[in-house]
Amino acid sequence: EPVVSLAEVLAENEELEKEARAVLGGSDHERCSYSQVGAGPPGAGTPPAAPEARSGVAPQGAVKRQALYACGTCTPPGGEPAGICLACSYECHGSHRLFELYTKRNFRCDCGNSKFKNLQCKLFPEKSKVNSGNKYNDNFYGLYCTCKRPYPDPEDEIPDEMIQCIVCEDWFHGRHLGAIPPESGDFHEMVCQACMNHCHFLWAYASQLAVPPLTKVNSLEDEGIVLKAEESEEQKKEIKKESGVEHQEVKEEKPMEQFNEPSTSSGSDFLNIYGYCSKFLQKFPVEIAKTTSESLFCKLKELRSKPFLKKDTATFWPSNWRSKLCTCEDCLKMYSELEVQFLTDECDTVLAYENKGTSDQETERRDPLMDTLNSMNRVQQVELICEYNDLKTELTDYLRRFADEGTVVKREDIQHFFEEFQSRKRQRTNRVQYYCS
Repeated sequence: EPVVSLAEVLAENEELEKEARAVLGGSDHERCSYSQVGAGPPGAGTPPAAPEARSGVAPQGAVKRQALYACGTCTPPGGEPAGICLACSYECHGSHRLFELYTKRNFRCDCGNSKFKNLQCKLFPEKSKVNSGNKYNDNFYGLYCTCKRPYPDPEDEIPDEMIQCIVCEDWFHGRHLGAIPPESGDFHEMVCQACMNHCHFLWAYASQLAVPPLTKVNSLEDEGIVLKAEESEEQKKEIKKESGVEHQEVKEEKPMEQFNEPSTSSGSDFLNIYGYCSKFLQKFPVEIAKTTSESLFCKLKELRSKPFLKKDTATFWPSNWRSKLCTCEDCLKMYSELEVQFLTDECDTVLAYENKGTSDQETERRDPLMDTLNSMNRVQQVELICEYNDLKTELTDYLRRFADEGTVVKREDIQHFFEEFQSRKRQRTNRVQYYCS
């Protein structure tokens, strides 16, 4: 049998707990994510609600991001895909064959709706028959990547890392992405080949933001396609028009300085304010021009005006790349049409979800020793602390011998230690204590 040290076991266990806290920490393990507490009872004209709804629980719509599962027992291949939340995976599908889907965005729990023929949700039975806003893929049948294989794959002997696409949220083998993934610490998010073709505008950003940047151009046939967007006549007219408006505004500001003097006319207050604003604009022309240009400036148009590389591969992105996407009116409209508005939301990332889950869990975690101490009187607290310190000291000295000798700690060694510790404890408690009167 392979030999591992106690330190390795503890380190592995801590890593597994940390991963579980990150993935599950942001999801409620007691209440179905279809509902939320404190929303109040339904308004007039709605059908009678379930007991949960009458007690202050009401549907909350799609959850921004949550841990999800698919039930292979309730929705076998050939049936309609469905997703269930963390709480329902415990309460309603505890003994079923579940597929862990990690996290997905904008999803409503399907448990007990029309997709489940013989099952009713125990936590929130009053659900809509169908959640039309949910998006499904082969993950809900336990299949992943372009190869449509399960994970782990019993027939795949090649060790390979699975990476999730942040757009379609499918998982892909590193060798099936069309490009060699960088080191795991060098990138934070990945966009698969199909989603890069769907979100074609990302190729322009990849020249500067991707890891590594797609800027090197050798052979067009081998490397990809060089694209360069020239300004159309309409764009040129638009730019001239904008520059003309700005020039006109500057010209009109100068004559208004004469109204900055005190006046007894009925419009004196307005004119004084206008004159003050004119002087302000003259005093800070650079800052005002900068603010105006930023509001009209489109980062994507600038990137598209330069040569960039387009390849049939996935792309890899650093942690802060979303903040550098253009948010002008035209780009926001494009994101909406492509249904990728979430790309400009840095809180949408899995990393943000994991960090929040971890911090929430750390806040809620309580030391069982401190909880026990708080339930005792002062004499019992002192006795418990003394016993705890004795156990800690003796166990440390006992394990140090194994570390010094380089030997493995076995199960029988730990059992032997606690047997001896209990024996010594009984000897101490059986001694007769004498007190001075």
